[in-house]
Amino acid sequence: RLETRLSRRRLAVLAVFSCYSLVNAFQWIQYSILSNVFAGFYGVSFTQIDWLSMVYMVAYVPLILPATWLLDARGLRLTALLGAGLNALGAWLKCGSLAPQRYPLTLAAQAVCAVAQVFILGLPSRIASVWFGPTEVSTACAVAVLGNQLGTAIGFLLPPVLVPNTPNDIDLMAHNISIMFYGTAIVSTLLFFLAGVVFEEKPKYPPSHSQAVLQTKPPEDYSYKQSIINLFRNIPFILLLISYGIMTGAFYSVSTLLNQMIVTHYEGEEVNAGRIGLTLVVAGMVGSIICGLWLDYTKTYKQTTLIVYILSFIGLLVFTFTLDLGYLIVVFVTGGVLGFFMTGYLPLGFEFAVEITYPESEGTSSGLLNASAQIFGIIFTLVQGKLTTDYSPRAGNIFLCAWIFVGIILTALIKSDLRRHNVNSGIMNLDVKAVPVDSPVEPESTTLKIQSAL
Repeated sequence: RLETRLSRRRLAVLAVFSCYSLVNAFQWIQYSILSNVFAGFYGVSFTQIDWLSMVYMVAYVPLILPATWLLDARGLRLTALLGAGLNALGAWLKCGSLAPQRYPLTLAAQAVCAVAQVFILGLPSRIASVWFGPTEVSTACAVAVLGNQLGTAIGFLLPPVLVPNTPNDIDLMAHNISIMFYGTAIVSTLLFFLAGVVFEEKPKYPPSHSQAVLQTKPPEDYSYKQSIINLFRNIPFILLLISYGIMTGAFYSVSTLLNQMIVTHYEGEEVNAGRIGLTLVVAGMVGSIICGLWLDYTKTYKQTTLIVYILSFIGLLVFTFTLDLGYLIVVFVTGGVLGFFMTGYLPLGFEFAVEITYPESEGTSSGLLNASAQIFGIIFTLVQGKLTTDYSPRAGNIFLCAWIFVGIILTALIKSDLRRHNVNSGIMNLDVKAVPVDSPVEPESTTLKIQSAL
């Protein structure tokens, strides 16, 4: 008999994952927020510095299918250790790039961190579903996503403080950069060892009815290829795939180009550009947690997703047309409002996808959402960067506004079919086809005994 219980280890798993996801996101943004500093240090163009951010997006797209296959075939623990280990390896490689002529090495190191990201971004919804109960699953997913957001926030705040712009003293600049690189390497290595201690494939007992149902089916019934086919035949998921890519890609683009947008209108304000980025992401973290709690309480996935999408559109419009007023305080406020909704959308997309695609693998649906985000992120960053350089930040932001309006229309067309919630509520009994192989069933288990106990 399978019982449903909540494991105490779930909190440690969530905490360790959030922390090494934080470090990975920090390494993504640490170059872009200091784009003028690193361009001067390595003697390269702003476009080459932008590629240190965009390599995260480029690496994700071809690697996401192998990564999601690995998650389904070899399990959560191995995937988590690969993400944490590659994250640490990339951080140590950066320590060897502390000289002006070593841009290729720092690009290679960032590419390793980008590969680590492939094994990180798709895990929040999988960890939430495998380890957390139905009344806390959306909040757990939001917290897991929050770790990545917090890393971006720290990446906006800390690098400008650690590495002030000293163009006349390259040796001092290299020393300051070394403090940032070595500190990151030490922390990421510690988190890799913690992941090895904490992570397990799954708890002893399933945390929810929907997970218990999945575990009653033999692993040989699961086909990764068929799961992919099922997802691409799911029209609501395809609409969400595109709309999620537009919103998240726009966020990636704004984050990457924020320094350039701010210093265009506020020369010499690199530190405040970082603080504005911090405000944007911290506000988004608050938005993520509020949205997660709201979903656990109401289960209004489509309505909440659509409202947040519309408010993100309004927030970006206001940010666009107030950026050049000459008042930094206005940029702080509008950036915070934009971040609250734009970043708060991320866990909504993950959880909505899991609901409308159950019983398909959470890692696969999340991985495809992130792949869409990376593709749109690359396109948006290149186009917005070109428009910002050739015309103005306003032209680049208007380009994003037009695409987000398209995303609103696509979100409104999504049919809300909450399959996982219906199973947990006993409303429907699915003929389950998709069963990840890391959820074996004990031979003697023939019935389900649903008991929720702490």
